Amino acid sequence: MAERKLLVAGSRLALTLERLALQLAENPDALADLCLIGLQPRGIYVSDRIHRLLEAETGRAIPYGKLDITFFRDDIRGRGDVLRANQTDIRFSTEGKRIVLIDDVLYTGRSVRAALDAITAFGRPACVELLVLVSRRYTQELPIAPTYVGMEVDSVRGQRVVVDWADEAVYLIEN
Repeated sequence: MAERKLLVAGSRLALTLERLALQLAENPDALADLCLIGLQPRGIYVSDRIHRLLEAETGRAIPYGKLDITFFRDDIRGRGDVLRANQTDIRFSTEGKRIVLIDDVLYTGRSVRAALDAITAFGRPACVELLVLVSRRYTQELPIAPTYVGMEVDSVRGQRVVVDWADEAVYLIEN
């Protein structure tokens, strides 16, 4: 059985999400062009929460979408399983906007690279930032750095970081 170590849970996880939303709200001038995009499938749990918190904090409607990156991944051909795409739901142009991509865990950086490719179908953003709940150190394969980080975890390839929304907890799992 895999060993599971609790990294953060309950009120500390909620506080981390609140802090991330407040960081987005710190620059009121930048809110006018701000759009949030959650990466399917697991990033939307974080992005749903951040979106609600940010709108409550600012009292503004913030454009929000969900992006499926399945067919933009560079490892799509190496998988033996049948791919199940999620739905993209972006009802706004990204042209000239400040886009914040949101994901749960930054692992190799390949999902973010795929999202950067996919997002161009919706316009050319003025800038793209990255918000992640967990940034794993020592596993990145691409030079991608998040702008907003909930927590950093030192981990190696034989480990997994799992965000369990039913438990409201983040775990480090030894394989």
